[in-house]
Amino acid sequence: MRIHFHGAAGQVTGSMHLVEAAGKRVLLDCGMQQGSREMEAANAGDFPFDPASIDALVVSHAHIDHIGRIPQLVARGFRGPVFAQEATAELMPIMLLDSASLAEADAERANRKRGKGEPEIQPLYTRDDVEDAMAQVRSLRYGARTAILTGVDVAFRDAGHILGSSIVELWADGRKLVFSGDLGPKGTPILRDPETVREAGLVLMESTYGDRNHKDRAETISELGGILEQAWNDGGNVLIPAFAVGRSQELLYWFARFWDEWKMARWQIFLDSPMANRVLKVYDRHHELFDAEAQEIWRGTPNPFRLPNLRGTITAQESMAINEVERGAIVIAGSGMANGGRILHHLRHNLGKKQTHVVFVGYQAEGTLGRRLVNGAKSVRIFGQEVQANAQVHTVGGLSAHADQHGLIEWYSGFDPHPPLALVHGEDEARTTLAGEIEKRFGVEVELARPGMERDV
Repeated sequence: MRIHFHGAAGQVTGSMHLVEAAGKRVLLDCGMQQGSREMEAANAGDFPFDPASIDALVVSHAHIDHIGRIPQLVARGFRGPVFAQEATAELMPIMLLDSASLAEADAERANRKRGKGEPEIQPLYTRDDVEDAMAQVRSLRYGARTAILTGVDVAFRDAGHILGSSIVELWADGRKLVFSGDLGPKGTPILRDPETVREAGLVLMESTYGDRNHKDRAETISELGGILEQAWNDGGNVLIPAFAVGRSQELLYWFARFWDEWKMARWQIFLDSPMANRVLKVYDRHHELFDAEAQEIWRGTPNPFRLPNLRGTITAQESMAINEVERGAIVIAGSGMANGGRILHHLRHNLGKKQTHVVFVGYQAEGTLGRRLVNGAKSVRIFGQEVQANAQVHTVGGLSAHADQHGLIEWYSGFDPHPPLALVHGEDEARTTLAGEIEKRFGVEVELARPGMERDV
């Protein structure tokens, strides 16, 4: 069994790893790069392999940096099955149709500005491309070892990152590979803890937060409540860039959990994302994947997805109307790194106001607007306009959907014996730190995956 590393090997986004085994070629994830303009422009380039040569695609979860290039893969010749956990299979078309809509809109805007004689700009892919790709999806339940190709078996284990997120176990040629996908921290609301895996010949493990530990969750939730109280007293609005899958639902969970303590009834809460509102319905259909506490809260009042002051805004007109609210609005909108989506419009209208509070609740990749704001930029460009960053910016790190250094080491410690390890899905500083800690504690070989690197299992 041989692994070829192609994406999320030295950076956080663009997950893509090719496995050659049993005479077959299996791709693990097919994600989009997110961050700087250069990184995002690379998504339009060629794949580092012939898509038609891939026999099957196995998807760890439905975030765009793990699935975002699947429509291109199919359009360029991939004809094999796409295997995903059941909830992931339902989330994928929602995520990808939204991505296609954004790509089509971007291409349309660019073509309106192109000069005479310049070639027409094509979107990365279209909604029709997504429909074609989704016809190849096959869903699997957690824990079911399945022969996906002759000589190749796969099983999904709960990764606790987002709904349907999976640790991938792959058997072939008498060897076993384990790909962590993205691992969630223990105690994440709604989701169950990541499952322990005992055996592997090689582990590919994410390392997003390999160099740090999150704040205590109870402290984090107290901090979030304090920010909301401060924002109310300041007479402004609260803007929360959040991905449509995972963080948006968790925020609503906490609003319901602390409904009385945080005086949530006084706010107008806007879930300003057609995609996030569709995702809520998928969560509603998959209560069986929730942890015990979430099951109890879902049966209580208020239900997190049916808060009396929650408004799901779908149309552009509804979204624009939010900016007429001068105070008392909590706006949850994508993207989570503020590098696109409706949150940009709200930032353009509110970032210059001192009474505005901007709350980042997830990882901000290098090159994104979110990273610049977190790093203290005094002004930023939004839609070509220079906007002063006078708002109060908060980073609530303890809400991350990724395991921290302690969580990653604890998950790896579950293997017996401890197998060789290749770190993916992390920036070099985080990976180097994590590698040093694991080598010191377990005395195992740890490699930092690089694009084009190969490794035998």
